[in-house]
Amino acid sequence: MYTVELYVKIRRAVMVEGRSEREVARYFGIHRKTVKKMCQYAAPPGYRRKREPISPKLAPFTGIIDAILEADKQVHVKQRHTAIRILERLREEHGFTGGYTIVRNYVNKAAIRQKEMFMPLVHLPGHAQVDFGEADGYIGGKLASIPLFLP
Repeated sequence: MYTVELYVKIRRAVMVEGRSEREVARYFGIHRKTVKKMCQYAAPPGYRRKREPISPKLAPFTGIIDAILEADKQVHVKQRHTAIRILERLREEHGFTGGYTIVRNYVNKAAIRQKEMFMPLVHLPGHAQVDFGEADGYIGGKLASIPLFLP
C-alpha cells in the first residue's frame, strides 16, 4: 500500500508539473500502470472486490431462499419469514448444514436489493435546478441552432 503523501507527489508531478507517467514511474520506482491508476482517482480507492465471495454452503440454497422471500411479498408483514425461520426451514426441509450468519447476511442483502429506491426532488430555498440545451428552429426562414436556458 502506498502512502497518501506518495500519492499526492505522483499526481502533482504528472498533472501540475506536466511530467510523463513513465518518467514519474522511473523516478519514484513504481510501475507505470500504478502511476496511471493514481492519476485516475483523486483519493486512493482502497481495496475493491471484483465480485462478492460465494459461500460454498449457501450457494445451492440461494434459489430456495429467494423463493421464500418472493412468496413473503404476498402475505401480511407479521407473517413473513425471519432469517431464523428461513434457517430452520432450510435445515428441516432441505438438509442445510450451514450457520445462521451466512443466512442472515444473504437475507439482509436480498432485502436491500428488493427495496424500492426513492429520491425526493426537493430544492431548498435559494437553490434551483436549471437545464441547458439546444434546439433547432427556423429564424427568418433559415435553420438555426438556438441555445436554451430552462429555469
